[in-house]
Amino acid sequence: MTLHAITVLGHDRPGIIAETTRRLAELGLNLEDSTMTLLRGHFAMTLICAGTASDAEIRDALVPLTADGTLTVTVREVPEEHVDATDATPWVLTVHGGDRPGIVSSVVNEVAAVGGNITDLTTRLAGELYLLVAEIDLPSGVDVAGVEAAIRSAAANVGVVATMHPAETDEL
Repeated sequence: MTLHAITVLGHDRPGIIAETTRRLAELGLNLEDSTMTLLRGHFAMTLICAGTASDAEIRDALVPLTADGTLTVTVREVPEEHVDATDATPWVLTVHGGDRPGIVSSVVNEVAAVGGNITDLTTRLAGELYLLVAEIDLPSGVDVAGVEAAIRSAAANVGVVATMHPAETDEL
């Protein structure tokens, strides 16, 4: 059993997810992790799949997706990663304000400075309004109020507003 990272990028159209996942299922691949979104009209999907198919078999199965030239597909075997349990605390960071260069780098630098890990980050531009929502894990014992103050200050320096709140734990 091997893991494969698969990306599908390009012009959006209905059915990309259905066609991709059908072809992967036909190869006996298990979809273990994924993210899919639209980025200004461009479809972007990254999948981690497990199975016995080779990279070449997966590529061949997905070639029809690229036939009209509007999508690109990449396939790469990736090693199994052992993820250690941490005692980090999950937070949600929200940033909004007028669009300008440097918003993301200014704010996420403050998370990195304390050893925090960004586990998900989404940005959207709606006219002149820029929105960033990130899920972050902060190390145990970090001064959360100090991190929040540093993030608010960095955000203010680029003309936006930032807030943090504890992430809600979903019950499955």
